[in-house]
Parts: sequence; C-alpha cells; structure tokens
Amino acid sequence: MKWPSISSILSKVFVAYIVYSIYTLSLLFVAPSCKKEKPCLKSYLHTNPQLQLYIYSSIMKRPKEKEVNSLYMQQNFDYTQTQNISFSIDLPRKTQQNGTLFLHLILVPSFQEQFKSFKELQKDIYMTNTIIELTQYLVPEAEVFNLLGEQDVTPRKKYVHPVTHIKSKVTFTIMTENIEFPKDGVPAELIHDLRILNGNIFLPIINYDFLQTRHHDLLQISPQNKTVNVSIMYTPIILGKLRLMLHVEDAMRNLKNLGFSAKDIDEIKGIFADTNIYLLGGTFFIASIHVLFDFLAFKNDVNFWRRKNNLAGLSKWTVVWRSFSQIIIFLYLLEENSSLLVIIPTGIGTIIELWKLKKILRVKMISYGGIFPRIQFNENNINAAEMKTRQFDGESMRYLSYLLYPLVIGAALYSLIYQHHKSWYSWTINSLVNGVYAFGFLFMLPQLFINYKLKSVAHLPWRTFMYKAFNTFIDDIFAFIITMPTAHRIACFRDDAVFLIYLYQRWLYPVDKSRTDTDTITEEPKFKEKASKKMH
Repeated sequence: MKWPSISSILSKVFVAYIVYSIYTLSLLFVAPSCKKEKPCLKSYLHTNPQLQLYIYSSIMKRPKEKEVNSLYMQQNFDYTQTQNISFSIDLPRKTQQNGTLFLHLILVPSFQEQFKSFKELQKDIYMTNTIIELTQYLVPEAEVFNLLGEQDVTPRKKYVHPVTHIKSKVTFTIMTENIEFPKDGVPAELIHDLRILNGNIFLPIINYDFLQTRHHDLLQISPQNKTVNVSIMYTPIILGKLRLMLHVEDAMRNLKNLGFSAKDIDEIKGIFADTNIYLLGGTFFIASIHVLFDFLAFKNDVNFWRRKNNLAGLSKWTVVWRSFSQIIIFLYLLEENSSLLVIIPTGIGTIIELWKLKKILRVKMISYGGIFPRIQFNENNINAAEMKTRQFDGESMRYLSYLLYPLVIGAALYSLIYQHHKSWYSWTINSLVNGVYAFGFLFMLPQLFINYKLKSVAHLPWRTFMYKAFNTFIDDIFAFIITMPTAHRIACFRDDAVFLIYLYQRWLYPVDKSRTDTDTITEEPKFKEKASKKMH
C-alpha cells in the first residue's frame, strides 16, 4: 500500500483547519440562548428609550472637569438610524506639539435634565460611554518632486520620527439588537463593555469601530494647525458584527506586538470593513487556498529544478529575466512600503529564482583560499539538445529586443520628464519595475517559442505551472481586496493571458511520458525510471 506524502497530509490538515476556523467565525453571529429557569440580562434599549449624546475632547484619557472641551450635544439621539456628525475642533497646544487628543462619547437617558456637566455625567448610573483616541503617530511619507526641475535644489525635511496625525473620520456603534444574555453566558469579549443596571438590565453597548478608520483618513498635524475638521459616523450594529470587530481588534493588537506596521494592519482592516459574513468566510477560504498553492508551487518548483540534470527545452533567458524581475519587484514593493502579505511571498520567490538562475547558468563557486571565491561558468557538459534549445532561445530574444528596449527606455524618459519621484533611486526602481510590469510578459514568450520549435512541452514543470495558474486567478480576486501598487495589480491580469497560452500548448503538444529522446525529456525523473523498469 502506498502511503500519502507528507505534503499531501499537511495540505489536508491545513484545509480542515481553515474550514473549522470559518465555522468558528460563524458562531460569533449566534447569540447565546437564555433559558427560562436561569437569570437573564435584558437590553435597556428593548423599551425604545430616548437618549442624549454628548461629545467632548481632551488631551488626557481620564480628564478632569476643567480639562475637557464640549464639542457636541444632541437631545434626542436616534440610535436606530445611521448618522453623520461633523464639527471643527480647536487643537490644544500640546496636541499641536506632537501631543495626543481624545474624544469622549457619552450616552444618558433624555428624561433627565437637558444639560449636564461632564462631572455630573460621569456620576450618572445610566451613563455609558466610549473613549476614542483621535491621534495616531506615524512617520510621514517622503515628498515627491520633479528630478529635472528646480524644486530638487531646495532642502527638504526628512522625517525619521513619528509625528501626530488626526483621524479625520471616526465611527462609533451601538449594539441595538434586542437580545437577552444568560448571566453566566455573556460572551467574554463583551464583559469589559457591559454595564449592568438593577441586576438584570445591561445599558447600551457603545463602541469605537476601529475598522472604519483607514490610513488615508489621517491628517498630519503641525504647530501651524489651529483647527481640524472631524467627521463622526454613527452606525447601529448587531451582536455578531460587534463580537467580530472586538476579536479582530484584539488580533490586530497582537500583530502590532509582533512587528507588523500600521500600514499592514490598515490593509487587513480593509478586508473586514463593510463585509458580510458570507463574503468574509469566502475571502478567508480563498486566501488560505492561495497560501496552500503558494507552498505547493514553491515545493514542486524546487523539486523539479533540484532533480534537473538536462536543461534541454528550458529557456535560459526566461529564467534570467524572472530572476531580474523578481529582484526589481521586491525592491519596488519595499520602496512603496507595501503590505507584508505581498512582500514575504515575493521575497521567497526571489530566493528561489536566484537559485534556479545559478543552476541554469551552471555557476560554480570556487575558493582558492582568498576572501572572495571565484565564479566559474561550466559550459563543458552541454549536449546537442541544450545547444538546440539555446539556438531557439537566442533567436526569440533577438526578435524581442527590437521591441523591448525602445519601449523601456522611452517609458523611463517619459517618467523622468513628466512625473514626480522621491529620489533618483526611486525613479530608477519605478522605471525598472514599470518595464517589468508593462513589458515583462514579453520575456515569457521565449519559452513559448521554444515549445513551438520543439513541438513539445514535456520539459516544463507542469505541476508547478498549474499551482501558479490557480494562484494567478486567485490574485485577480485579491487585486481588488489587498492594497497594492496599481502596476502590480495590472500585472496579475497580464499573467492570465500567458498561462492560457501555455495551457493551449499543453493541449496542442500532448506529453508521451513513455518516450524520451534528445529533443524532449520527461516531466519528472520518476517517469524515466518507470519506463526503464518496463523495458527490463
């Protein structure tokens, strides 16, 4: 009996874990049942009371009466409808000088006297509130300018330390769903926000929806800024979405402690914001399959090239180009401060492509006792099939060079003259990566040309190709979910067309795995071994 491989077992376990995780996620939307024989907590909002909303600002999280500034008050706050509240805040001097600023949102019943002071509100037994940190510390993005213009001679301030940014848009929620909690079965994530009145009634659960505050809503503050306009959005929320938001907030806090940047966290927040449970579950599943296919593609690609002794049928220039383009794309993503969700797989792919480049160029590192080893290219063991492949490869590259070089140089000059960049290094990386993204698919054509000349595709790692093809189509979906540079997004769709051509050649030139000759070799070495066993 043939035992399954370790990768097959791990893949099945991984998929089972993801399905279980999605099932656990769906349970957040199931309210705990309240049995009749046990004491229950009822919502204060089940009688549809009228509420007052107070909004204050302060530079302290726990301020005193004299340290707060009243911003807004609404006598009859309609908590059943979405609302947008806009006002201008006079920035305290400490906030202007890289300090903090907090918003205090307070709800009390409106049957009481119309206006109450901040101190009186804090003592009210019906009071429920939330505190929003309106400031966030970030390192400002570098300025861009025309490298050929006069602007580049003026000194520019370079930020190396985080400075205060104000959240120009914030959202708060109230859990308006009329449900009952068993006293001994309150969800753990709600205990901190739950205020109980008279032993069996819980006051409105008001919370800051951090998912709705995105990176592009932050405004840099300097000592010259005296006021700032802030928009506060209110949205009623159901129990399931509230529990999900609290779980995600806790997870984002852990990611931040692990070293993820604020921009990485902001991009993950974009997946959860304004997403229903079905789309969210589908997104998680697709993302997990993408990670699985990435792993399988890397594994099979490494296995294919590790066992590869005959390089006939493989385009040397395609491998060279892939290595070069992977390095440029990796540097570009670092320059653009892209998400680690994109940078990490790209970095792993770059290492693999460099290893493949070393193999196809037959590079050997020879040490003679010095500090730096010598690099030697071993071209002695090239057989007739490889020579034939290199002939077709060189022919295809000659045709491509007539089109590729003028396009890349023209695009780089256009970018230098008409576009703005952070530095000359930024222009160089942007010009190279634009060439990679816009015209990079041309370097995938030599392999297609070799397949056409040899009338064979047996020399290609098709298992790896299929995993990459599936991931390419998944990338089309994630191109609209995860934030990434526009050029990188367009490149995802470009790869679809190339993979379709490869699949057409796979159909046009079927692989006879029982035959080997000087022009084609089998897909995997094990097929060769099986064929030899049959002959004996």
